[in-house]
Amino acid sequence: MATHASEDIISDENRKETYGVSGDSLTNQPLSDVHYNWIDVTDEFFKAVKGLELGELLHDELFGLFEAMSAIEMMDPKMDAGMLCNRGNKAALSFDQAVEVGALKLQDLSLPEEIGIIDSTLSCLVSWLEGHSLAQTVFTNLYLHKPHHIEDRVMKAFSISIFKIVDIIKDFVNRALVFEEEDFQPMVYGYRLIPDVSEPRTMGMLKEVEEELHRRTRSKPSDSCLSDEHEDVVALYSRIKFMRLLYQALVCLGRREQPGLGDCHRLLGSCSELLVTMQKTVNRGLQPEMESDHPTILGFDPLVNQRLLPPTFPRYTKIKSRIEALEYFDELLNRLKVVCKITSHTSFHSALDFFIDFSRHGPCILSRSILQLMYLPQCNRVFGTFNFVDVLRDAAKNFIFPPALMPKSTLLNNAQAKEYVETFLNHCVRPFGNLMQLCGHNRARQRDKLAHLLEDFATLQDEAERVDAYLHNLSLKSDSPRPHLACFGTWILYHTLRIMIMYLLSGFELELYSMHEYHYIFWYLYEFLYGWLVSALSRADSFLMEQEAIAESHRGRGAKKNKTKKKKTRPYGREIAMYQALQNLCGGFYKAMVGFRLDGKIKLPHTEFDNEQVRYEHRFAPFASLMTPPPMQYAEFRDMTSLLRYEQPPSSTNLYLAGCQHFHKARSMLETINTPDQEVSIHIMFSSVQY
Repeated sequence: MATHASEDIISDENRKETYGVSGDSLTNQPLSDVHYNWIDVTDEFFKAVKGLELGELLHDELFGLFEAMSAIEMMDPKMDAGMLCNRGNKAALSFDQAVEVGALKLQDLSLPEEIGIIDSTLSCLVSWLEGHSLAQTVFTNLYLHKPHHIEDRVMKAFSISIFKIVDIIKDFVNRALVFEEEDFQPMVYGYRLIPDVSEPRTMGMLKEVEEELHRRTRSKPSDSCLSDEHEDVVALYSRIKFMRLLYQALVCLGRREQPGLGDCHRLLGSCSELLVTMQKTVNRGLQPEMESDHPTILGFDPLVNQRLLPPTFPRYTKIKSRIEALEYFDELLNRLKVVCKITSHTSFHSALDFFIDFSRHGPCILSRSILQLMYLPQCNRVFGTFNFVDVLRDAAKNFIFPPALMPKSTLLNNAQAKEYVETFLNHCVRPFGNLMQLCGHNRARQRDKLAHLLEDFATLQDEAERVDAYLHNLSLKSDSPRPHLACFGTWILYHTLRIMIMYLLSGFELELYSMHEYHYIFWYLYEFLYGWLVSALSRADSFLMEQEAIAESHRGRGAKKNKTKKKKTRPYGREIAMYQALQNLCGGFYKAMVGFRLDGKIKLPHTEFDNEQVRYEHRFAPFASLMTPPPMQYAEFRDMTSLLRYEQPPSSTNLYLAGCQHFHKARSMLETINTPDQEVSIHIMFSSVQY
């Protein structure tokens, strides 16, 4: 190990000492005559290392933790981008160089070569969708560097279609803006995505090749050699047709036209059928070397774009296997079929539930982006461009029927009242739009954004209370007074509580909580959040029934005759029962966890390094900005959970029995809900909680 001073950064004063010559003479001196004073620091280095314990880092004013994390580990292939290029004697060839030396065939490719290149390229495409760069995945295929120079019709049509698919995927993701650096890398590294080839021309090229292959599949082979060739033709035909239908489906989704979604669903179904054939023939064609992280067949060079990577740590890229890539496409197609169902959810609340449920299954960046664009067509992050205010107005109206939003309401005739309501709804656009957008991010990022979103909803709560108070006072002065108590406030509170619950439950899914923290998380859900949520829904439920009774009293005699025939049902009866069941589940878990602690079944942190109050306040810190519901302080938690509240002496058996009662209540409530959603709802809350 040795060190030296670089000529680029050394000062003129030190040049003479370092090189043994003056600065002026060094300028005119040949480079070969420069003498470096190398100093061997190997022994000194290892002596200094002995003073450090395992895991310790040396800290200096000019070399702290940030510099240590930013340092490049020299000669490590995963950390030093230059090592991959410099390792071995094989130089990376460009498209022209590979053609010149005969390493790249532009025409007369055999069927196995075409199948192998297509399958490897699809594997690279999937690897790109999982967060790797185009330079290290798709563009390692040399055929994509200059597709117009390819003379083979199959490979030329396929290469252009890959470019068009990459372009449309990149457009989806860039417009939806729900990706993070770990999800997607949009850089194209200077490659042009074939803008001079139109969509109809791309479809036409694929269709021509597809028809030619289809004619060849009709001929029945007579011997084994022809049989193998026939299977290769069928395999290639299924892949070309799959590319055409996939591209056509993505184009259809990009147009966002309601009549075309039926065709889109049909195209996705046809793609799924073709995938079955592709999976059966995945072993045909050129196969890469065993235990290789990159395609090693004709046309691929993993190092061809290594010099294009930015001067940062390159993400080590392992290309998906062909079997994994086809499984990914199968899941993607199923997700896109689900995404198309968003058009059937006309109300905001049902659409929000759809977004939350879809996000829970961990969808890929493409399906998440398409869902955002289908619900928010003008998705330029200005959520007022497609009458989002009207969507929220209908949502508030359907949730609690505020008198200010009812037809023929006297409040609508008051200009100032109308202005207050419109201003409030306009202020709701950004937070509710961010809530919908938040559901498009990955699960880890959602938790961070939920915490910030609560600050926006805290502001909305304050405004909703002021608007409600003004409208209520105004309503009492009118000729036909109708109470307007906390209508908008209840609506905002309902969504605020749901966000708080989502935030806490995401900690289980992301495995952020230690086992000894579970009891106060479940306690907060049981004693506090679900109770408030049930109360908010009960208030909305009662107000809806009151408004319905008032509306019926104003109807004519004809309506009164049919009054006895109508059976009144609670609008939110099912949802209230569901949340009460979940509240009891949390109560059962909470009391079970306290019992486990009493029995010593849960490993607790060392008292010297533990402060429960600090952990408690950290877990619930995002709730501090809210006025309603007021945050539960640690002192209140300790007071309410004191074992003195239970029978003396405190016994884990009593706690287990109390927990069993909660579970029995939850089961009884869920049995009254005769829909498949009960299984889904339980999975929503507790699928990630493992004991």
